[in-house]
Amino acid sequence: MKKTSFKTQLPRLTLVAVLLAGSYLTAPALHAQNLPTLGDTGREDLSPVMERKLGEEIMLGIRADPDYIDDEVAAEYLNDFGSRLLEVHQEARGDANFDFYFFTVRDPMINAFALPGGFIAVHSALVVLAQNESELASVLAHEIGHIAQRHIARMIGNQKQDFLIPIASLILAALTMRSNPDAAMAVAIGGEGLAVQRQLDFSQNAEREADRVGLQILRDGGYDPSGMVAFFERMQSSSRGYSDNFPAFLRTHPMTSERIADIQSRIQSETFKKHIDSPDFQLFRSRIRVLQDESAQALLETKSYFEDQITHAISLKKPYPAAEYGLAFIAFKQNNFKEAQVYLDKARKESGRETGNDVSSLFFTSLQLDILLRSKQNPAALKAAELALQEFPVSRGIGRQYTDALIANQHGEQAITYLRDQTLLYRKDFGLQEQLAKAYAAEGKEALQHLALAESYALSGAISPALDQLDIARRSPDATYYDHAIIDARERDLRERYKDELEALKKQGDKK
Repeated sequence: MKKTSFKTQLPRLTLVAVLLAGSYLTAPALHAQNLPTLGDTGREDLSPVMERKLGEEIMLGIRADPDYIDDEVAAEYLNDFGSRLLEVHQEARGDANFDFYFFTVRDPMINAFALPGGFIAVHSALVVLAQNESELASVLAHEIGHIAQRHIARMIGNQKQDFLIPIASLILAALTMRSNPDAAMAVAIGGEGLAVQRQLDFSQNAEREADRVGLQILRDGGYDPSGMVAFFERMQSSSRGYSDNFPAFLRTHPMTSERIADIQSRIQSETFKKHIDSPDFQLFRSRIRVLQDESAQALLETKSYFEDQITHAISLKKPYPAAEYGLAFIAFKQNNFKEAQVYLDKARKESGRETGNDVSSLFFTSLQLDILLRSKQNPAALKAAELALQEFPVSRGIGRQYTDALIANQHGEQAITYLRDQTLLYRKDFGLQEQLAKAYAAEGKEALQHLALAESYALSGAISPALDQLDIARRSPDATYYDHAIIDARERDLRERYKDELEALKKQGDKK
């Protein structure tokens, strides 16, 4: 897929919602004024299990998109943050007990979107715009509300479940159709205009419902609900240029001013305790600010931004660790490891200036390991990784850096043992299988290397490349009888899965 400029992308969420509206023109009218609850029989049309399957199908394509921010440190912060919101409303996981996953995409539109089955995306521009954790929480709580109320499932629940793969493909088309807005709009509004409008009416009411659910999550989670109002107001101011591009009848969200007024009326008589942000929040924003555009020119502009932040903070005699961290991350991206280390040390010092204590942070620890590994300080990297794993034992990102350090120090067998244990704990993590393949390669275990690669491809949805890797594994000179048995069994499974997918696509083609 050709990578597009961060500054020229189309607003993804709008396209997703509009394309969804255009794709269900045969569905009966959905009466928005009588929205079902979590226990409504409307869920029978699209089961929670099939809803999750649809979300997973969509995520396979999103993860392959170059604008998916595949950064474990940022992902761990965002998922820990989202999990804390879910703790106060476990019922949001539904009967299927959805395992929510929060992720970030590069997009200049200030927005977020929910996918079926517990997947929630946040645009990088939104992260940068949010000024505190209550504002970020207001966005995530709103999207959790969409999933808790199963809005997408209710929208498509009257469709037959064998349409799931085409539906997933259609949504992915919306995510990638950035270079030709006219074509996107033509797809969106093709068909019966009345049916489209009915779906848009449903979407607008779903947004109001998600606001109400999100507000309750904010209250119970200890965040300031006024953060939702403040963020909507800032979003309204920053997004005027985008909203002008779409006629009123194609807006899937209620007007922001209307939503602000509704929320203000709900919280005006309540008092709330001010939420104190985690120190990691500003580090998260700095990291995303760098990751949203890594071109040479953009890094220079972002560097200038952080330098201005430091100058301003010094004038106010305030600490500025997030800006120093941002400069450290930029220097690392530019392969200037000495400068990265200097800025990282400053960030750590600044983070503890007010308390006099060194502040422990996954952001600091992970970047320190990256600097040591990339600058080939292998013994120091392994020592630091062992300490980091003790401090952050459940961090998958630190775990992978630990195995990188083991491999760099020629401890491949130890890395293999650790990774095998991890793959048993996280069976759907294709990145772990890819890392395991790397460890096998370091030890010269060719057949096992390609077996692990096959599993990584299969988990990511790439069945044909997975079968190719199995064939390479079978022909590897070190493949044992036991390896051949595993290869044959896995190949049968994958070929059956491949056949089922082709038949589903053929059925859809015959119906058109």
